[in-house]
Amino acid sequence: MENFDTIIKAEESGERIDALLARNLPDFSRSQIQKLLEQGHVCIDGKAVKKNYRCNIGDEIFLQLPDLQEIPLVAQNLPLDIVYEDADLVVINKARGMVVHPAPGHPDGTLVNALMYHCGDSLSGIGGERRPGIVHRIDKDTSGLLIVAKNDFAHAALSAQLSDHSLHRVYEAIVRGNFKESSGTVNKPIGRHPIDRKRMAVTEKNSKPAVTHWELIASYKAYSHIRCILETGRTHQIRVHMQSIGHPLLGDGVYGSPSPEKGLEGQCLHARELVFVHPRSGEAVHLECPLPEYFVQVVSKLGPET
Repeated sequence: MENFDTIIKAEESGERIDALLARNLPDFSRSQIQKLLEQGHVCIDGKAVKKNYRCNIGDEIFLQLPDLQEIPLVAQNLPLDIVYEDADLVVINKARGMVVHPAPGHPDGTLVNALMYHCGDSLSGIGGERRPGIVHRIDKDTSGLLIVAKNDFAHAALSAQLSDHSLHRVYEAIVRGNFKESSGTVNKPIGRHPIDRKRMAVTEKNSKPAVTHWELIASYKAYSHIRCILETGRTHQIRVHMQSIGHPLLGDGVYGSPSPEKGLEGQCLHARELVFVHPRSGEAVHLECPLPEYFVQVVSKLGPET
């Protein structure tokens, strides 16, 4: 059982405790957070608080997560947008809002549940019991291409391509602010945030190298549409790197503004392209999926290009 411990910063002062916890604990819904508050699992400076408590600068929040009952992993007939499939692998265009694998607060309704129904027993076991076939993952509120292995041979080969950076991943994002340059590279190590266990941060302590290349697609008043090419694949890498250079992703309540922007809750980020070597044939595979409707609608609200 892991717990959550953080100290309220100035920009978080006045925010409701349930909203703040839901933003920092993406594996839990707001209703689940409220239930934990009602049950007395959340304390401020040692005293239990209710869901409508307004945070103050310097408050120390401590959430003790109760022991979770192990819920059997079940196959579920959920819609999947399959971009590519053969005997070794399947590539999914994941919908925004879909969790990749079961976790606290999301015992089912995940991509893994859907894959178990679609693929039956033909998923690699390398990912473990809760993550069968999952070679890499993308966040719940990130949409786009995700590759899944149907056997251990394919999983090992694709994981090796991830490790040597030959598996090419391209994302598109809307970020806050405008750039002076048309392209650039962020080369900063990423590790666990020293205080908030659910967040990552640019840090030299207990971190790993992380490199993100970016290119400007279009500029708008106060926002930019960019393309990001990952050289490494750290947790929340694009979100952390763009925030570190002063351009957090639009809608990102964890690394950007705590208030929804342009009607969007959750980051505006889409995994658009995948290029990899097929583990069995040795041939290059290049897959691309269009921008989803939510992304297109956000762009339409940004006004004319500058």
